[in-house]
Amino acid sequence: MDVPVDPRLGWGLPAPGTMPRTADLEPLVTRVLAPNPSGMTLDGTNTYLVGAPGSGQAVVVDPGPDDPAHLAAVEAALSARDARCVAVLVTHHHGDHAEAALPWGGYFEAPVAAATSAVAGPRGRVLSDGDRLALAGTTIGVVPTPGHTADHLAFRLESGALLVGDHVLGRGTSVVTHPEGDVVAYLESLRRVHDLGPSALYCGHGPELTEDPGAVIAFYLAHRAYREQQLLTALADGPATVDALVATVYAEVPRRLWPAAEQSTRATLAKLRAEGRIEDAPDGAVRLA
Repeated sequence: MDVPVDPRLGWGLPAPGTMPRTADLEPLVTRVLAPNPSGMTLDGTNTYLVGAPGSGQAVVVDPGPDDPAHLAAVEAALSARDARCVAVLVTHHHGDHAEAALPWGGYFEAPVAAATSAVAGPRGRVLSDGDRLALAGTTIGVVPTPGHTADHLAFRLESGALLVGDHVLGRGTSVVTHPEGDVVAYLESLRRVHDLGPSALYCGHGPELTEDPGAVIAFYLAHRAYREQQLLTALADGPATVDALVATVYAEVPRRLWPAAEQSTRATLAKLRAEGRIEDAPDGAVRLA
C-alpha cells in the first residue's frame, strides 16, 4: 500500500505557532485560540463563537481551559461582535475542550449542552443525533461523530461548515484514545462527515480547512487503512508487543508523540482482534490469528 499523501501539504496553511489569537472565519464564526499549546493541542484549543451578525447573541463552542486570559479574549471577541453568550456547546469531554464549560456557563448565565450530562451539568441539555438548535439568530445541527471518544459531536452550521472538534485536526491526524476510543466508530464517523459534504472544517486544534475538506477526510480514511496494514505487515514477522509495534510503525514520528501513537495503536489492535485477524500471544504480545 502506498503512503497516503496529505493534501494539506500544498495549501499554504499557517506554520505552527503563527495562528492569530482571534480570527473572523466567516460572518457566522469567530475563532479564539486558547493559550494551551502542546504537542497534542497544536497551537492550542480553538474556541468558536457562532451567531448571526446583528443578532446580538453568540454561542460559545468548546470553551477549552478555564483560563482567565482566555476568558478575557473570548469576552473581547464577543464585544467586537456586539454579542452576548447565550449558550455553551461542547464537542466532547476532554478537558482541553470542556474544562471551562460549566464555569463559563455560570459566568455567562448560559445553558451548557453536550452529549452527556456529565459535561452538560445537572441543568444542561443532553444533545442527540439530529437535534437542531435555534440559537443566536441561526440554526446549528448536531452530528454525532463517535470514535475519538464515545461522546464526540460535531456541529453543522447553516453556511455548510462543520465544527469537528478533535474528529479532524488542522494539522496531522487525530488520536483514537484507548480504551474509550473506537476505531470502527471513528471510521464510520469519518464517512458520515464526508457524506455531509462540508464547505469547511473548523477543527478543535490547528487551522481551518476550507480548500478541499473532502480530500482531507479521504486522506484520514486512507491514513487509517495504511496504519492498519503496517501493523499487519509488522506482525507477519512474528508476535510483537505494543511498544515494539509503535517503534516500528511510527519510526518517522517524533518520540514525544509516541504515547499518543500507542493509544491509536491499541485502538486499532482492538479492531483487528474483534475482526479475528489477530490474537493475544504470551508476554503481552499479539500475533496474527
